[in-house]
Amino acid sequence: MSTVTDATAPTLELTDVTKTYRTGSLDVAALRGVTLSVFAGDYMAIMGPSGSGKSTLMHILGCLDVPTSGDYLLAGEHVGEMNEAELAEIRNRRIGFVFQQFNLLPSLSAWRNVELPLTYAGVPAHARRERAMEALDRVGLSDRVEHRPGELSGGQQQRVALARALVTDPAVILADEPTGNLDSASSAEVLSLLADLHRAGRTVVLITHEADIADRAQRVVHILDGQLQPEQPQPVGPR
Repeated sequence: MSTVTDATAPTLELTDVTKTYRTGSLDVAALRGVTLSVFAGDYMAIMGPSGSGKSTLMHILGCLDVPTSGDYLLAGEHVGEMNEAELAEIRNRRIGFVFQQFNLLPSLSAWRNVELPLTYAGVPAHARRERAMEALDRVGLSDRVEHRPGELSGGQQQRVALARALVTDPAVILADEPTGNLDSASSAEVLSLLADLHRAGRTVVLITHEADIADRAQRVVHILDGQLQPEQPQPVGPR
């Protein structure tokens, strides 16, 4: 497990970031001057209604998209100065992604899905299998490693997706509406796993539109119409 080494320096730092999309002849501003610091070991929820810009913000944090203007520093490095190969390296090794849609390949077994990021990273086959098995065991699916997605419940599929996010041992987990397609019991399991990862030292950023899910985090940031609202202190106590 990764551990926190310097909680005083932002791991992810946005300064006056904008994102504008062109639709036909119209410019649509998805983000409007966003400034945000995520520190090592944070558990942050970014909360907002549909169309608020929260998924666009996550895509920029995860180097899946680039700002129209403004600065983004990841562990002190200017993301805007990186080429596509360097951005791909970040996405593959330094950030783990969990999405509402599980994005599993239906023809592959659970462990084969989990090993995919290691395949792209050029990890040898025997090491890929070993690390995939360890990641699946970490999310409580050691008895489902040979099952394909269609043979798993929604909650189990999301745990496979979480294992895939973990298999490269990233410092940061970005989870975009990870419980959106799950029932209440499966949602509780996934949120418990995210909390465990945070306690083990990982930085977790959770995108959600649900207040009860956001309340699991240590920090909650609200976004509306592409702008961050003033951050409110979270109640102190067990989550």
